[in-house]
This record gives sequence, structure tokens and C-alpha cells, in this order.
Amino acid sequence: MSDELFVVTVTYSPGPHLDRFLASLAHATERPVTVIMADNGSTDGSPEEAVERYTNVKLLRTGGNVGYGSAINRAVAEYELATTTDYFVVANPDVQWGPRSIDLLLDAAARWPRAGSLGPLIRDPDGSVYPSARHLPSIIRGGMHAVVGPVWPSNPWTAVYRQERENPSERAVGWLSGSCLLMRSAAFAEISGFDERYFMYMEDVDLGDRLGRAGWQNVYVPSAEVLHDKGHSTGRDPAGNLAAHHESTYTFLADRYPKRWQAPLRWAFRGALGARSRLVVRSSLKSRRAMRKGRR
Repeated sequence: MSDELFVVTVTYSPGPHLDRFLASLAHATERPVTVIMADNGSTDGSPEEAVERYTNVKLLRTGGNVGYGSAINRAVAEYELATTTDYFVVANPDVQWGPRSIDLLLDAAARWPRAGSLGPLIRDPDGSVYPSARHLPSIIRGGMHAVVGPVWPSNPWTAVYRQERENPSERAVGWLSGSCLLMRSAAFAEISGFDERYFMYMEDVDLGDRLGRAGWQNVYVPSAEVLHDKGHSTGRDPAGNLAAHHESTYTFLADRYPKRWQAPLRWAFRGALGARSRLVVRSSLKSRRAMRKGRR
């Protein structure tokens, strides 16, 4: 197989983030890189500008906003990455690459032959470390995080779920943030990629869980660092996105407890998540109205 490395990103009017993503990529690896932009209906012209400016960038139009996982799957299928490469990278276009970040992930992949996905340490724009390596959500740990997290952010269940008190160390975890992943092609092919029922949110949790069930590992590699200016697209409709997050969470949990006798548990999930969704959506709308008033 070639030394060429493919980086797949999903674009949806990414604006100036995309240029920073592409410009900083030169610092991330010494390998020749081809970037595939799976475009979900951008209207700002930035993907087209990128194709003109960078010779190693290809534009794949998905035909509309098909969601994150579906767009990644289409790019992988179109360029046959699961069968013609050993590894490929999946990353949001609002990522900025740290020095040797991709090469360090590749080095770690050699140390972890059963790693299906590997993720770097992710920093927020203020320099703080984002908890991108987490346990899988259990009924108690994930449930308490979901229910009490909005009103008690420092609760112990959230801290354990997000592994916030863990020192950064290279280790296997339950799942990794889908904002930046090195994927082992064989693992991605074995589980048929992302589950396309998830339009947005939880597709990375589901991916990590299914990799683990198939005998692969999700490995956190904090020696590799990226910066993520998260939420550039989801911030356009925070209320709608909060509702989508809760719907995806229900899909994930209902899948893990599918038996007939577990129906009361699914009803409980649906009721609790519905109540939480209404609470946080109302709070979000109220905050936006207050912000608009303040600008007048």
C-alpha cells in the first residue's frame, strides 16, 4: 500500500476554519496527504476556494446535509479507503493540527496492533484540555451524567464518565471524540463504518462501542495534540442541536437494551431524556433571547 495518507473531513459552510485546517496539516505529518472534503451542502464557497488553493484537496458533494457519519461513509466508499489503505484520518474542519500530531498517532498504532481508532489530546481554544477520551455510558454513570449534569456540573458521575480526573496517558478507553480520529481501515470495514441512523451526535460513542464489541480497541494518544474550535456549525441552531443530541442518546441507549422485557427501561430513558431535552432547549432559547436583547 502507498505511503499516501487520506484525511476525510465533512464540510458544511466551514468558513475560515477550513483554511486553518488545511494550512496546519503540513505540520501534522511528513507523509503525502490527500484531503477529501465530503460536503454536506456548503453555501459559503469555502470548499470550492480550498480546491483552487490546495492541489491535494478533493471535493465530494454528498447531495445535501446527510449528517456526519453518512458523509464520512460516502467518502470512504467513493475512494475505497477501507480496502486500499492501512489507515485514514477522520477530522472536523475546525481542527488545527499540532506538530507531528498525525505521525504520533501512526506511531502509536504500531504499538497497539488491535487499535481500531486512535485519538489525540484535544485542546479547546482557551488551551484547556477537552475530555475526549471517555468511558462508555452505563445506566448509572451515563444516566446520572445526563440527568444531573446540567444542574450539577461537578457531580462525581460526570467526572468518572468523562475521565476528567485521569492524568493524560496513552491507554485504551471506551470511546474517543469523532472530531479527530486515526482509523485502522480493517477495523472500520469490519464494523461497516459509522451507523448512519445518527444524523449528529453519539455517532462516535456508537463507533467506539461497536469497535470494542468486535474486539478492537480505542486508544487515547495524548502525545499527539490538536486544537478544536468546536461548535462552529452546531452553534447556528443550538436549540435544534440540543434536541438532536437527546434523540441520538436515546437511539444509542435503546439499542443496548433491545429486549422485550427491557421495554420499561427504554420508556424510562425516553421520558428522562425528553424532560431533560425540554429543559435545556428552553434554557438555550431563553439565553439567546437575552443576548439579542442585550445587543439592541
